[in-house]
Amino acid sequence: MRRSRFTATALALALVLTLSGGQAAFANDPGTDLSRRCLTAGAAGCEHGLPAFQYELLRAQMTAHPTPNVREIAINYREVRRFNFYRVNRSGVTLFNAPGGAPVGGIDAGFNFVDVINREGDWAEIEPSTWVAASELSPVPASMHAGVLFDGPLAYPMGWVLQPTRPSSYPGEEPPEDRPRIERYTRVNIFATVNDGEWDWFLVGPGQWLEQRRIGRIVPVTPPPEVKGRWIAVDLYEQVLTAYDGMTPVFATLISSGLPQWSTNEGLFRIWARLRQDTMSGAMGRPDFYRLPAVPYVMYFDGDISLHGTYWHDGFGYRHSHGCVNLSVSDARWLYEWTNNFFFDTWVVVWSSGEYKEG
Repeated sequence: MRRSRFTATALALALVLTLSGGQAAFANDPGTDLSRRCLTAGAAGCEHGLPAFQYELLRAQMTAHPTPNVREIAINYREVRRFNFYRVNRSGVTLFNAPGGAPVGGIDAGFNFVDVINREGDWAEIEPSTWVAASELSPVPASMHAGVLFDGPLAYPMGWVLQPTRPSSYPGEEPPEDRPRIERYTRVNIFATVNDGEWDWFLVGPGQWLEQRRIGRIVPVTPPPEVKGRWIAVDLYEQVLTAYDGMTPVFATLISSGLPQWSTNEGLFRIWARLRQDTMSGAMGRPDFYRLPAVPYVMYFDGDISLHGTYWHDGFGYRHSHGCVNLSVSDARWLYEWTNNFFFDTWVVVWSSGEYKEG
C-alpha cells in the first residue's frame, strides 16, 4: 500500500527535526518494556498507548494546539471554477459540425478533457463549429484544496489527513465504529509517534491515533550547498511540497507525483521555463493516451516534467501523474507568482524521505 518507516535517501539530504525551531513530537522508544506494554489497551502505567506520565505531559499541549499554527492561502473561487472542464468518454467520441450534423472527426480513446463553450439541447460545442453529444461528457470540478503559509516555526510537526478516517484510541487498534471521522485534507499536529512493529502511528489529538498511511507529513530537509535563495522541495514519499526562502519554510501543500511506471526523477533541478497555460498530451495510440487543454501555471524543471496546476483530479497526497508534480489550481498559482521574479534562480529538490512497501 502506501508507505514504510523512514529511511535515508540516495541524495543523502540531512533532515531536521522541525521547521525552523518548532517543538519536536515525542517519539516513543519501542525497545523499552513499558513502551511495548503500552501498545496494549488497558496496560498498567499507560494511557492511550503511551506511558501515563508522557501522555499527561502532552495532554495540555494537545489542548493548547488543537490545529497547526498556519494560514491557508486565499482561494480565488472564480478562477478555480474557470478550470471546471469535462472529461470525454474514455472509449472515444465522434465530433460533428452542428447538433445532429455531419461527422467531422473524433477524439481517440484515452484520458481526454474539453471545455464547453456553448450548449444546444443534448449537444455541447467544444470548439467553434465542433459539437459532441453531451452524454459523452462528464463534468469534473477542479479541487478546492489549498496549501498553507507559515508565519513562524510550527508548534509541532504537521500533516494532512489523506482519507476520511476514524482515529484509534491506541496505536494499532481498530477504531470504534461510532467515533467521528477526521475528514480528508484536515490539517493535524503530530504530538507523538509510536511504531507497532510494522507502521508508525501518530498522535494527532487526545486519544486520537492515525496510522502513517493516513497522513501526508511535512518532513523538513536541508538542501545541497549550492542551493540559495528561494527553492522548492518535493518529497515523493510523503507527497508533500515545501517552498523555502533560504532555510525558512514559507509554504507547503500536498501534491501528486508520478505513478510507479512513470516515476518522478529524484535529483536537483532548476526551473527553466514557465507558462501560465499549456496543453499537455502524450502516449499517442496507447490506452493511456491523454490530452489536457489549458493546464495552468506550468513550471518546467526536468525536461518536459513540470510543476503545474491540475483540474482533472482531487487525489493530492497520492501518486497520480505521468511524471509531473500535480498541484491544485490555487497552489500552482501561488507557487507561480512566488517564483515570478526568481524562476531562473529557483531550485527544485526532488527527494524521498522514505521507501514504499507493500502492505
